[in-house]
Amino acid sequence: MIEIKHPQELMRLRRLALAAQGLLQAQPYGSGLAGARKAINHLGYVQIDTISVVERAHHHVLHSRVPQFNPVMTNKMLVDGDIFEYWAHAAAFLPIADFRFSLPYKHAIKNGRTHWNRSPDRALMSRLLRRIRSEGPIRSRDIETSTEKRAGWWDWKPAKKALEQLYMQGDLMVSDRTGFQKTYDLTERVLPDHVNTQMPGMDEFATHIVDQQLRCHGLASLKGLTYLRRNPALRKAVKVLVNERLAQGTLDQIKLSSGEVFIMEAGVLERPLPRLNNRMVILSPFDNSVIQRERLKSLFQYDYQIECYVPEAKRRYGYFCLPLLYRDEFVGRMDCKAHRKTGVLEIKSLYFEQHNFDEDQIVTAFVDVITKFCQFQECDTVRLSEAYPKHLTQRLCHELESLG
Repeated sequence: MIEIKHPQELMRLRRLALAAQGLLQAQPYGSGLAGARKAINHLGYVQIDTISVVERAHHHVLHSRVPQFNPVMTNKMLVDGDIFEYWAHAAAFLPIADFRFSLPYKHAIKNGRTHWNRSPDRALMSRLLRRIRSEGPIRSRDIETSTEKRAGWWDWKPAKKALEQLYMQGDLMVSDRTGFQKTYDLTERVLPDHVNTQMPGMDEFATHIVDQQLRCHGLASLKGLTYLRRNPALRKAVKVLVNERLAQGTLDQIKLSSGEVFIMEAGVLERPLPRLNNRMVILSPFDNSVIQRERLKSLFQYDYQIECYVPEAKRRYGYFCLPLLYRDEFVGRMDCKAHRKTGVLEIKSLYFEQHNFDEDQIVTAFVDVITKFCQFQECDTVRLSEAYPKHLTQRLCHELESLG
């Protein structure tokens, strides 16, 4: 057990974690479509989210790591069979090479062995499958726009439940996406021929999870390795595998002063530290690097909560605050909204926390990143309502005026 007692040691862990997430370099995976493919293969998944006050999370995560990324590239990867849509710890896009590791959950749903319980109408599902098989792919809106006059087996609620059940249990896949309108087709017609469809054993699944999490996070807690995966057998297999690797000396245990224990590949702490630059990154609330809030607080002392699910009167920072990362520290958060019809990115509030960086550096880095972020939102003007500390408001407003 390696105990982390000094700030420099913690800083080293932070930097290794951020480097593993591809957040320290300007283009760790390359740029454009090729970079997006490499990014999602490395990260293991990109979470899909419906909230659109700014560009949606699955595009935002890739924008944060891939220069010249365009949101249309996500659907391009889906249609080309580079990625597929399913469930990680939430709805997500995943590398097509990992398809077989979605099979245990699909089979468990099909056999009624999970918490997923939608009281499936088997007869309706069979009719829906026959229609798709004979008439081709079906769009979700083909069901959602049904009227009472066209009711019956095609009635919206039962049919949509049947469609979701067929998708979750693996009979259907999403073959195309326009915004949040999905097109479903038979798995056998969507899945590329080269994809391995062999059901993984539990030990193999555990190996995949541990290797993937250490690759994309650098270090992970035992709990974090199976984050939100409701599979007791998988959790047990992961724990057994971790203990085996610790005994073999291929993993190290790291204990923070808070008492939290992480594991990482042996010898990683002795490797040269990744270099830093004076770059700020605006992250999605669902970014892979911040989604495990307890881990974020332990490693970075950054207490973060998305407040769109919190009653308005109880919000501290705003509806959809975005974490701000500068160099290897989380230095603030920003609540904003993209008004795409008028081309205005409205920053409702901008909060900078206490930090040891030069104020001029922070302001310069923020103006630079907000310029790129504004373009990503298809806006051409930035308007700031208020900033904290308050003395920054006037200065930032002046700096941002030149962007519009």
